[in-house]
Amino acid sequence: MPYRYLPDIATADAAFEAIGTTRDEMFAAAADAMTNVMVEDLATIQPLEQFEIVLKDNELDLLLFAFLQELIYYKDARRLLLRPASLSITGSDSILELRALVAGEEISPGRHSMIVDVKAVTLHRFSVEHRDGVWRATVILDV
Repeated sequence: MPYRYLPDIATADAAFEAIGTTRDEMFAAAADAMTNVMVEDLATIQPLEQFEIVLKDNELDLLLFAFLQELIYYKDARRLLLRPASLSITGSDSILELRALVAGEEISPGRHSMIVDVKAVTLHRFSVEHRDGVWRATVILDV
């Protein structure tokens, strides 16, 4: 599993660290980690709906923040649980672009064992770093 939960960072919220050998892998791991905070088993989410999310920012950490917030928006506005089917980050230091094909389905309480509702991504201790050939993101979620 390319992420681990960090129970000692935030006791009232949920915290995790997502890792990847590339930025793309780390972003996808962060998306799955956040969804896994809400849903007990990610395998229960069927890819019945697909669409593309395109976001731009000049900072990699803010791009990740915006992407996770976008997934929360779709969960709240359209009751969709989404996972990245494919994801790529392109661009230079001046502007980065994320293109993610996300797939999922509407929340079904009979099939999806929901744990908690994620309300937002917080900026508290939020970080993205590249160290020793590994990309790492630390994220705290308001639940």
